[in-house]
Amino acid sequence: MRSASEPTTGQGTTIDPREAEHFGRMAADWWDPKGSSAMLHKLNPVRLGYIRDQIDRHWGADETDRRPLTGKRAADVGCGAGLLAEPLARLGADVTGVDAAPENIAAARLHAEGQGLVIDYRVGGVETLAGPYDLVTSLEVIEHVLDPRDFVQGLAGAMAEDGLLILSTPNRTSSSRLLMITLAEGLGRIPKGTHDWQKFLTPEELCALLRDAGLEVVDCTGLAFTLTGGFSLSDNKSLDYLVTAKRRG
Repeated sequence: MRSASEPTTGQGTTIDPREAEHFGRMAADWWDPKGSSAMLHKLNPVRLGYIRDQIDRHWGADETDRRPLTGKRAADVGCGAGLLAEPLARLGADVTGVDAAPENIAAARLHAEGQGLVIDYRVGGVETLAGPYDLVTSLEVIEHVLDPRDFVQGLAGAMAEDGLLILSTPNRTSSSRLLMITLAEGLGRIPKGTHDWQKFLTPEELCALLRDAGLEVVDCTGLAFTLTGGFSLSDNKSLDYLVTAKRRG
């Protein structure tokens, strides 16, 4: 449920202008936990816990360190209004956030200023970044781009040699179609038209794209949902999942 994040001009773009327009319309209430991005607010704590664990594992960080990314550069591709970019900045990273929708970047800049955070927000995509970046994230974005293969290649190209890439995306299963489109969009929990089930990627498909980009997949974990417990990390990848990759060494 994030906007595509390749630039709106230039050759080889993977952006779908309709997707950028759709998510740009949501910019005004992106930070409202009861607004159109309510589902992302519910997802965020679980995803942040996963990202922190992967950071600690990859760089051998102390889990009690409140700023384990100090001295590191991070890029959030498809950053929306900054729901992930801001926590990464609080973890100590020098953060760049890019998004295709100018409305999202405007909202992100305004919110970061109010929080006293310095984040380099840009309208555009991977090729606008002056890498390399130690950490590259792109959550709920790849299912909205025109060419997932080119998108993954761009993410990999922005990574430092010892870099880490973390993505999340819905799986293309009957469960995801029922819960995310039939129910969530049908009941108005997610804005109607947010997802195209045919563009969802299975873990096998996404991992193959990562390997083709010269990366090694180090983890693939599901994001499960229950009415009583909400979202949680799980071995069950039938709804949504997170993937971590590093350079093949």
